[in-house]
Amino acid sequence: MTRHRIIVIAAILFATTLPADAQKFIYKLNRSVDYVLEKLYWRADIDTTYVTRPKTKWTLLGRFNVTGAKIIAKGIEEGKHFNTELKAAHKMTLSGGVSYRGLTLNLALNPAKLLGKYHDYELGLRSYARRMGGDIAYQDASNFKGWAEMDGMRENITTSEKNFKLRTLNANGYYVFNHRRFSYPAAFTHSYIQHRSSGSFLLTLSGQGQHGKADDNGQTFNFKITNIALGAGYGYNYVPARNWLIHLSALPAYLIYCNASLTMSDTRIPLRHHFPEGIITSRGSIVRQIGRNMFAGFSMTYYFTNIGYEKKLAIDNQKWNTRLYFGVRL
Repeated sequence: MTRHRIIVIAAILFATTLPADAQKFIYKLNRSVDYVLEKLYWRADIDTTYVTRPKTKWTLLGRFNVTGAKIIAKGIEEGKHFNTELKAAHKMTLSGGVSYRGLTLNLALNPAKLLGKYHDYELGLRSYARRMGGDIAYQDASNFKGWAEMDGMRENITTSEKNFKLRTLNANGYYVFNHRRFSYPAAFTHSYIQHRSSGSFLLTLSGQGQHGKADDNGQTFNFKITNIALGAGYGYNYVPARNWLIHLSALPAYLIYCNASLTMSDTRIPLRHHFPEGIITSRGSIVRQIGRNMFAGFSMTYYFTNIGYEKKLAIDNQKWNTRLYFGVRL
């Protein structure tokens, strides 16, 4: 007898040996929770000509995820132009999720990390609702590759945990005006289905926090950045044919608060600001409904931040993640 069967049989025996009152209470509790979730699920104020809820209760989803990041720094130091570009090692994960009435639980595994080949750490949280939602991406990275150029002289750079450490937090929230006909969840969480093309103006609030430390042959670098930005954008769900959905959205936001500092050894380099400085969050998705209860697709999220002034010091931050997925509704 397999271990799985033993666990199932033990669970059944445990449930059947409970007192009758306890079994009745658990049954009523399950019914009550399911009733509340069902009411919330179908209560959505939507135009069903454009958007509908899936009629099934469960959704199983498998994903292949790839993420990356890049930093570009440009400026002038002691009359010399410099330009630096660093790219983080790509992170690839396999993840699976299960949803019940719109509530989702996900689990992700990084094969390279399990084998000891990847030591960076990343965490992503997403919540895409009809009216409001957003995502958070956190990265703790040390493994970067790139180059540095000073007055035309270029040098390759490879960092490790011994000489470089970068922690970055990107956060973005949105508000949808045309939430009855335009659905972010239809493009990303699949708790809705978009049947007709529709778009919406969006309000957005974005933030970024970053802290980096580096040691180059005894010369230390330490920089901190905190940005908060407010803006507006537009998103569009295009339905070119039955069972297809293409989503694109861009949310530019201008900085309303910025606190940045860079110290090289004991020297502090001032960061001069210029207009415009901001954070741009872009999203894209392609969804294909297969048959009655299956779907597959591709999605992408891209963050871009620009601060500073190139005649002194300017820093561009880029962070992106892509997903290939396949899902089944039950």
